[in-house]
Amino acid sequence: MKQFFRLSAALALVVCSFHAVAQDWPAKPIKFVVPFSAGGANDLMARAAAEGASRELGRPVIVENKPGAGGNLAAAAVSKSGSDGYTFLISAAGVLTNSMIKKDNPFKDSDFVPVVMIGLAPSIVLVLSTSPYNNLRDFVDASKEGAGFHFATAGSGSTPHFVAELLNTRYGAKLIPVPYKSGSESAAAVMGGHVQATSEASIVALPHIMAGEKFKPLANTWTQRMAVLPELSTATEQGFPELQIAHWAGIHAPAGVPPEIMDKLAAAVDKAMKSPAVADRLKNMGIEPVGGTRAEFNVFVDKERARLGAIVKAANMTED
Repeated sequence: MKQFFRLSAALALVVCSFHAVAQDWPAKPIKFVVPFSAGGANDLMARAAAEGASRELGRPVIVENKPGAGGNLAAAAVSKSGSDGYTFLISAAGVLTNSMIKKDNPFKDSDFVPVVMIGLAPSIVLVLSTSPYNNLRDFVDASKEGAGFHFATAGSGSTPHFVAELLNTRYGAKLIPVPYKSGSESAAAVMGGHVQATSEASIVALPHIMAGEKFKPLANTWTQRMAVLPELSTATEQGFPELQIAHWAGIHAPAGVPPEIMDKLAAAVDKAMKSPAVADRLKNMGIEPVGGTRAEFNVFVDKERARLGAIVKAANMTED
């Protein structure tokens, strides 16, 4: 009985300490680790979230870019960073799918806990401006003839890879994914005439489109038209309702971070995404701010994992 009371007292002490740490958080700067290079959609959304969260929490939020291995370099580092609530991963679809595609993934899905959605950038299907195709329907139909079309991706499991395989497995397109190291290289491959098409985050594609450069947009792959490019119809409007995919960014915590800390961070990011100043700035770049609660992001992650997992299986997607 004495041993039971000693154990109970020890447990109570741990719980009290746990809550005290959560109540005092944050007591020092917080770090957001971005698994991609600076300037892309994931990075820009991370910086918007960091700026807003810093303002709400009263502590600096530092953004660190750690690109490599399709996002796994950053994910592996954050998974081993501890559970004190000062290091978080800026997540993307690859965080969910790399374990399905890569043979030796350096982390387990259970190493991370979803915290909050930041926002999303619709993907835009792009061809060369001199291409004869003016919409996604014409492009897909033409790909079914002959040897098919080459479609540039940013590597296995990237959003453009999923766009290509969704069109292949759901709509009978004949697109041959060609992996490049980044979205910028994929875009250059289209402009150089090395491949017939790619898809790219709106934040990256829009400046080229607006400047009247070598790109022609065929479709927006999200559920609604973009305010900054309302004339571009969605894939759903063109008869491809299952092509709903975006370059999204969220925040994942290493397993073991106290729920109270995650709740505080989620509330701060949600408030930032609903701030008119932040929301308007992101929308003008082609990014849709989302925010929301931890519960909502958990539901999104579960659905996204199941949906993308089905595509991985149907297309037999493997690492490059």
